[in-house]
Amino acid sequence: MPVPVPRQRAIPAVETGQAQAATPGGGTFTDEAPRKDQTVENTPHTNLTLLLIEDDPGSTIVPEMFDPAGKPIRVRTARNLTEAARLLTDDVHCILLDLALPAPGRTGDEDELGVLKHVLELAPRHAVLALTASDDAERGAEAVRVGAQDYLFRDELDGRLLSRAIRYAVERKRSDTAERRLAEGRLRAQENRRLERGLLPTPLLEGSSLRFAARYRPGRSRALLGGDFYDVVRTTDGTVHAMIGDVCGHGPDEAALGVELRIAWRALTLAGLCGDELLNTLQQVLEHERSDDEIFATLCTVDIAPDGRRAGLCLAGHPSPLLARPGRAARLLPYDNNGPALGLVPGARWPRMQVELGAEWSLMLYTDGLIEGRVGEGRERLGQDGMVDMVRRQLGEGLRGEELLRAAVNEVRDLNGGELTDDVAVLLLDRSA
Repeated sequence: MPVPVPRQRAIPAVETGQAQAATPGGGTFTDEAPRKDQTVENTPHTNLTLLLIEDDPGSTIVPEMFDPAGKPIRVRTARNLTEAARLLTDDVHCILLDLALPAPGRTGDEDELGVLKHVLELAPRHAVLALTASDDAERGAEAVRVGAQDYLFRDELDGRLLSRAIRYAVERKRSDTAERRLAEGRLRAQENRRLERGLLPTPLLEGSSLRFAARYRPGRSRALLGGDFYDVVRTTDGTVHAMIGDVCGHGPDEAALGVELRIAWRALTLAGLCGDELLNTLQQVLEHERSDDEIFATLCTVDIAPDGRRAGLCLAGHPSPLLARPGRAARLLPYDNNGPALGLVPGARWPRMQVELGAEWSLMLYTDGLIEGRVGEGRERLGQDGMVDMVRRQLGEGLRGEELLRAAVNEVRDLNGGELTDDVAVLLLDRSA
């Protein structure tokens, strides 16, 4: 159960040393630090708030300031960075920093802008105005290069200039933040496309009579693909090899590992490896490439003979494929000899089972995301039996290929009452008589 976070009490001005700003009516306005649960976004029409960091408040006279709506701009004063950290609550919009303030631990000829760098680390989301002497414009310009939104001269402050500078700095910071987020979004999209090409490749089936279809759906709240991957290739002897796998976890490291395993599988398969020898080599790849010893991957591999009537099946902790044939109920292939997932047992073995397919069939390989969704609002999950019943019904309705996969994934999602927690990958190979 989460531990409740206590609200921060309002800090009286006498404790903070904060300045008082004149109100339009001639009185004084005393700012108080807001509660942690009170943010600028949640409080419409909130006055702008300035935090002045100055070790000698009497040396900097902050003039009376108003925002465009005529509301007074509130001012708080901190004499050092420790006090500034305490006063830097969510409703502070801008920081006015005296560059003459010594940085913590500064001695000798260390960086003159050390205090600014400390403030930028302390308040990465806040606009910062640098305050310097009128004969030190070069230092002010350097402050902007380091990260401040603008700089002002100490002896030229007036209410109108400072008010405008605060508003400009706040808007520039917002613009910079939006631009950075847009760039990060574009970068994530590019990474996603690269991972898609790696995890969801174009099958190599030239010369084969088999039909191929596949579908992938990321789990809830993730645009980035997870650790599910698949591939299909035809070797020179006419054998069609298919596989599907799932790396535990959902982050970019797991997705990247899935890409590596998929590429390694294709290379090893084209080089002639199959069955236990292939899986043993893939386990070595996983052990060398994974970022944590606890990471493992499940895998299902199928090699279909050139005549299309027989197949070899290897399972490494993965759900068994579903086989559908005309006139017979769809069923799961045998999984009695299912070996351990890759990365769990050093020196493990993965027996290759021979399976009779027949003249006409459909073979569906899938990841556990397809069977682990819930059925309704209770704790019951669809499971393999529920999936088999669902696919049997859909086949009876005449669904095939892409249409069958689309209907299966959509129905599993609907049964779950919304997006699935785990990623779903499913591929289908069909052979006609």
